[in-house]
Amino acid sequence: MAHDYFAVRPAKRLRGTTTVPGDKSMSHRAVLFGALAQGATHVRAWLPAGDTEASLGAVQALGVRVERHSETELTVHGGQLHAPDQPLDLVNAGTGIRLLTGIMVGQPFPSILDGSEQLRRRPMKRIIDPLRLMGADIEGTNGYAPLHIKPATLRGIQYDLPMASAQVKSAVLLAALFAEGETVVTEPGAARDHTERMLRAMGVDVAVEGNKVTIQPTRTLRPMDFTIPGDASSAAFPVVAALIIPDSDITLTNINLNPTRTGLFDVLREMGADLTITETGTEAGDPVGTIRARHSPLKGVTVGGEVVVRMIDEFPIFMVAALFAEGETLVRDAGELRVKETDRLAVMTAELTKLGATIVETEDGFYLSGVQKLTGAKVFGHDDHRISMSLVVAGLAADGNTDVIDAECAADSFPGYAETLRKLGANVWAQALEAGE
Repeated sequence: MAHDYFAVRPAKRLRGTTTVPGDKSMSHRAVLFGALAQGATHVRAWLPAGDTEASLGAVQALGVRVERHSETELTVHGGQLHAPDQPLDLVNAGTGIRLLTGIMVGQPFPSILDGSEQLRRRPMKRIIDPLRLMGADIEGTNGYAPLHIKPATLRGIQYDLPMASAQVKSAVLLAALFAEGETVVTEPGAARDHTERMLRAMGVDVAVEGNKVTIQPTRTLRPMDFTIPGDASSAAFPVVAALIIPDSDITLTNINLNPTRTGLFDVLREMGADLTITETGTEAGDPVGTIRARHSPLKGVTVGGEVVVRMIDEFPIFMVAALFAEGETLVRDAGELRVKETDRLAVMTAELTKLGATIVETEDGFYLSGVQKLTGAKVFGHDDHRISMSLVVAGLAADGNTDVIDAECAADSFPGYAETLRKLGANVWAQALEAGE
């Protein structure tokens, strides 16, 4: 049996213009919300990745017809969901299972939502509790998947989120579509707002006032026709690579610039990064534009508070950037990283240490002092796409050759990762590793 790995060789420079695959958050929502819309939702630049394909498969299992015009272009013929004849398998998709749960608690038929062993380790009590307050009949397995849902009458609630979480907020807002009376969600910080933006673009009455979101119930969503912009989280990898590899100058086009997603870019600028970000338009309510990144001497920074939520998926690649910043970098308030696909604080610390890094892990973050020198080694992605791709960038900036075992998991969010980097001048190849090597 062969396992994929990334063979990474040091990069002299990165140059050129490219884009990255479609936004993962918007791709999940395009098929889930399109399934609820009355008519045909046409989507271009959809992300054909492991997690989003899981959401698409679940929608099809609910009887929704989806036309695939190509890997990245599809039409969702929405309007009515039908009882599935088996549990809905969300594989590794945390976003997929949490958002779909919000939809399924409002349906007139029972359902079971499940996934991989990895997904079964991700906490679901955070959505079960507020959905039960709305009247949902939902049972978890000790607070985890599989989730068993039965038909119930839902009522609107006022709910204060205990954490800033787009997935929890979205589950409540989607259930609210099927509830009696309005629902008000108050969040402690700025979590991603793709759900509010896209629902509003589909004609739903969603009002946002400060940190309070008010939504009115409706069963009639308008179908959409739109192009999904490139994922800001995916853009983070080539951006950081360009910043830390001398003589680099890259431009990424058609990138999602939603302010709830650009926390990493704000922090990198604070560190002295030469980033030029230009807004060019909107898609499905989200701002879109261009990012130019040039090699820059970076300085250490302290990260905590509200910006943590706005860069939560980017901490693995941020840790790589911090190694190349002069002085101390300190991260706190990032304990949520311990319940992602892996414990990302522990895993990134352990794997970067193999490359020669010195990082001190804390309960809710880490600190390190740079600039550090990395040496190529064999490291592991731990079946976590963001870990795997971050280690590739570290390998590009290291002395000597690096092999990143678990290349295939990069396709969870960034299919064609190695090809995109090669287009910019990097020497990265996905290879087959024979069992026993």
